[in-house]
Amino acid sequence: MFITGALGFIGQRLADHYRERGAEVRGVDVRAEPERDVVAGDVSEAGAWQAHAADCDLFIHTAAVLTLGGDPDAVWRVNVMGTRHALDAAVRGGARRFLQLSSVLAFSWTFPDGVDERHPVRANGAPYVDTKVASEQVVLQAHAAGELECTVIRPGDVWGPRSRPWTILPVEMIKQGVFMVPRGGIFSPVYVDNLVHGIALAAAVDAAAGEVFVLTDGVGIPNEEFFGRYFAMLGRNGPRTLPRGALTSIARCVDVVARLRRQENEMSANSVAYLARRGTYSIEKARRVLRFAPQVDMEEGFRRTEAWLHKEGLI
Repeated sequence: MFITGALGFIGQRLADHYRERGAEVRGVDVRAEPERDVVAGDVSEAGAWQAHAADCDLFIHTAAVLTLGGDPDAVWRVNVMGTRHALDAAVRGGARRFLQLSSVLAFSWTFPDGVDERHPVRANGAPYVDTKVASEQVVLQAHAAGELECTVIRPGDVWGPRSRPWTILPVEMIKQGVFMVPRGGIFSPVYVDNLVHGIALAAAVDAAAGEVFVLTDGVGIPNEEFFGRYFAMLGRNGPRTLPRGALTSIARCVDVVARLRRQENEMSANSVAYLARRGTYSIEKARRVLRFAPQVDMEEGFRRTEAWLHKEGLI
């Protein structure tokens, strides 16, 4: 099998999952790691990395720019054009199945509670959202054209050991005293091992071809409850909550200062909109078609995550 973004948070966990079960795993990432059979390559460009997928029957595309900001053209080149290049590599390499990692953000910020895969996707001007919508179209178009069997996975908020957006970054911001969330928002977690389990099921089930699946832990949790667990690990009370409008104004000011200083910034109006979501996502289709059920519950997930944070010296 072949994985793009093979050294990333999700890609590496996927590779470990399949290797533990005796599979030969190859991949591409921005840097090479020969001992893991990973070559260096930029998915936004066609190149020699594509030949490394020859004779791999399963191709999982995880590589993407994961930010709610960024230059729209740069994000499009990786997330959309990169998907086409990955498909080309999979087709030329003779892959049987192509799995695309999209996101529940394809639904945008606002959607009915309990939304499922039948609900239309919606671009909203945020580069990450728009490119996830577009990349799904590229994949489903390839499936419809008969290039190869394709499946789209829409993960929820992927957390656990090594998760930058939902584990490392919140802990760092809490320690700096700058972590706040919009009041009333709902978080839709999927523990990384639950996601990997769902992806493996989707890759193996014939009925998954041509389909889209939402994968979460099957619950929606108030922001205060989810992120409050990290505050508790650090022996602090929190998080502080603010109305969405007030927090958006703060985020815009922070973003302006970061741009002037040419610094990266994850606190933006789009981030606030993301955390202000009020709805949850249904995993009924994944339960029915894939026989998917989250295997790691919230308590066990936080136990493993806290142990990892201690091991890495982050708490």
